[in-house]
Amino acid sequence: MTKTTREPVGKAIVLIPTYNERENLPLIVGRLRSAVPAADVLVLDDGSPDGTGIVADELARSDDQVHVLHRSSKQGLGRAYLAGFAWAMERGYDVLVEMDADGSHQPEQLPGLLAALNEADLAIGARWVQGGAVENWPAHRKVLSVGANVYTKLMLGMRVNDATAGYRAYRADALRTMGLQGVESQGYCFQIDLTVRAVRAGLTVVEVPITFVEREIGVSKMGKDIIREALTNVTRWGVTYRAGQVRSRLQRRPVAALQPRPKEGVDS
Repeated sequence: MTKTTREPVGKAIVLIPTYNERENLPLIVGRLRSAVPAADVLVLDDGSPDGTGIVADELARSDDQVHVLHRSSKQGLGRAYLAGFAWAMERGYDVLVEMDADGSHQPEQLPGLLAALNEADLAIGARWVQGGAVENWPAHRKVLSVGANVYTKLMLGMRVNDATAGYRAYRADALRTMGLQGVESQGYCFQIDLTVRAVRAGLTVVEVPITFVEREIGVSKMGKDIIREALTNVTRWGVTYRAGQVRSRLQRRPVAALQPRPKEGVDS
């Protein structure tokens, strides 16, 4: 198969959404700056009451490659990333990376994601592919994640194994091609939403095996509302997609095949 020639990966920025990650933020930013010194960092703080925004400002004052975008309140992962995408693309960044603040996404694995963009538009750090792994997750979390991804594949007809993954790198041009207008998903369904848009736009999506490590400090933001949103949206998108497939097949059938056959013994 012929590989598509792409421009070399350019200036990258890592977007880190935060809400009450005061202890985790300095740790992840320090590791990130060591792992990929050329990459800039943008902290997206949703008005954390624990003072995460203050910590972010301190990091920015001591390092001119760290930036902070303050948001007035917690409005969901999706809106935080959309605001970060807009901020970064206005400033000419070529690659935009999504990374959690809690240490579950290991900065030391980011070079592999960036390298994958040499032949792709979107590189997903995948857990549920050969070579991928999850550490310190209880069995029910694994079952929930695997089940969600299998359901997504079946409903939406995608070959992506880990569409819910939140560690990923986009080419800025890919985000422009996908079109972010109308994206309303708030929780981790946002990741599925953008994956679907990338696939439907004909972009090249690759999955890079990573090891996901459960956070050691703080509490998970995963809740019933986030799960409900993902299930509802994927079901709705899936029904629309499958209905479209049926209509397309009916429209391609020869006209004669759609005509009722005459009953035996009845003159035509």
